[in-house]
Formats: sequence, C-alpha cells, structure tokens
Amino acid sequence: MSHAKQFGVQSYCFRNTKDNAELAAKVKEIGLDSIELCGIHANLDSLEESQPVIDTYKQAGISILSLGVQTFTGCDKERVWFEVAQAAGAKHISCHFQIGSFLTAIPKVRKWSQEFGIRVGIHCHGGYMFGGSPDELEYLIGLGGPEIGVCIDTAWCMQIGPHVGKPLEWAKRFAGKIYGIHYKDFVFEKNGQWVDTVVGTGNLDLPAFVKALENGGFDGMAVIEYEGDPENPVPALKGCVEKMRSLV
Repeated sequence: MSHAKQFGVQSYCFRNTKDNAELAAKVKEIGLDSIELCGIHANLDSLEESQPVIDTYKQAGISILSLGVQTFTGCDKERVWFEVAQAAGAKHISCHFQIGSFLTAIPKVRKWSQEFGIRVGIHCHGGYMFGGSPDELEYLIGLGGPEIGVCIDTAWCMQIGPHVGKPLEWAKRFAGKIYGIHYKDFVFEKNGQWVDTVVGTGNLDLPAFVKALENGGFDGMAVIEYEGDPENPVPALKGCVEKMRSLV
C-alpha cells in the first residue's frame, strides 16, 4: 500500500478527551492504530513527563507517527521536541515558523533534524498565518531543505482561496518535499467562514489528490483530521476512515 493511503489520526480531533488511555481506545474505535500527538495530550516540553503518555499508546498498540504542530522560534529548549519524538518512535514533526524568528529557528531545526534523523514538515495554516501560501513555503523549504519540507493540510490549503489554494497543484509543486499530510476538508459559507466536513465530501478532490501524491513518490506520514464535533468526533472520523479506505 502506498504511503498516501497509510494514515493515522491527529490527536487534536479528540481535544476534549484528556485521558490518553481513553483516547487510544477511540483511535481503535474509528479503525486506526496510529496518531500524530499534539501538545494537548502530552507535555512535549518534557521527555520525563511525555514518557508515560508514550508508554500508554505503546501498550494500547497505537504507534506515534509524528508530533505537532509545534512552533519553532529558535530557542535551545525546543530541542526536547526531537528527544520526545525519538522516544516515541516518530520520524516527523509538524511545525510552524514565525516571521520574526524563522531566520534563527531554521538553522537550529535543520541541525536537530540531522542529529535525530527526524524530518520536519511546515504545516500550512491558511491565509492568516505565516507559511500559509505556496510561495512562502517554497522560500522556507529552500532555506531549510532537505531536512525541512512541507506538511500539507488540505483544508487550510484551500482556505487561502481558489487561485493558489489548490491541493492537487501543491502535491505536484512540492513533490519530493512533502513530509506530512493532514487529510482535512472544508466547505465554505458566503462570508468565507470554513466548516469542517468528512474528508472527501467537501471541496477536496480526495481521489485526485491521493493519486498526485502517489505519482510524486510521497513517502511521508499522513493523518486524517476533523476539528468539528469536539465532544464526539468519532462518527465523523469513522466517515473519514471509510472515505480514505474507499480509494482504489
């Protein structure tokens, strides 16, 4: 099976579930056995405090694919995120950079990436955050590659508008530099407000996007993400899993 069709789930989907054993059971309930772990469910600033969380998932048979999304500013203490990722067996960290500190942060992240053998994908987060446009991403990857690539969040990609926010074109443009995928889908209201929906049922052409990833040799980590219904995201996430598994 291609890497594009091997996927876990972002733990942020279960942000209202604070107990990790309960969360692991819900991951199994939606039919998956891997996650991207976010800071809501573990203190990623401390290896000592993160280890029991890591152990909980290992005991439940849930692998940790990635950490994130982490905002790198270039502080030396951020190295611990790589330590936690290594302890978890993760090979990827999803991240943001900030416009005021990226020139300091990127060299340090590259060094840590080389040290730990863990790739870093810049998570696009729409039009209101630095690194949300393809031109910005291309520039940042040019400074940080090959250790730093892109983590395409398909919904936030579309949020920047139909002229440049095209996941299919991003899959082609960044081929070989795509280290992570967040399979997420939005529909949009008249005022531009986004609304989460089951992946593949909104504006995302899911089959074409997955095919483009495969054609580009995608070999990174992938997770589904649905941010709606935080009290009970399980039904929608089951729908996301079914949509992904329906792809041939």
